[in-house]
Amino acid sequence: MEWTIEYIKEAQRDLKKLEPHNRLLILKAIEKTAERPLPPPDGVGKPLGNHASSNLSGYYKIKLKNLGYRIVYGLKRENNIMKIIVIGIRNDEEVYKEAERRIKNMDVSRND
Repeated sequence: MEWTIEYIKEAQRDLKKLEPHNRLLILKAIEKTAERPLPPPDGVGKPLGNHASSNLSGYYKIKLKNLGYRIVYGLKRENNIMKIIVIGIRNDEEVYKEAERRIKNMDVSRND
């Protein structure tokens, strides 16, 4: 069962900033993950948890080691939506802090 991919506005901007070749590879990785985004044994998602710099429990990552990028996403299981939160260069601490900031902003905007 494939999931619907959605991007928050900031993630769309992240994608547009990439050089075309990297953008294509990242889009392919996201599409491939969307086929099975849950954690093993049902899928390929890599769960995130609490780090010293961020709390991303309930979110997942895609690691593109060769390109040096990280993609953080969340899942809405009732609608089978894979929501892309951040696409960033590998510096884990910065990527995860930015993901946490964006998630907090999403939560605030939902309450309005």
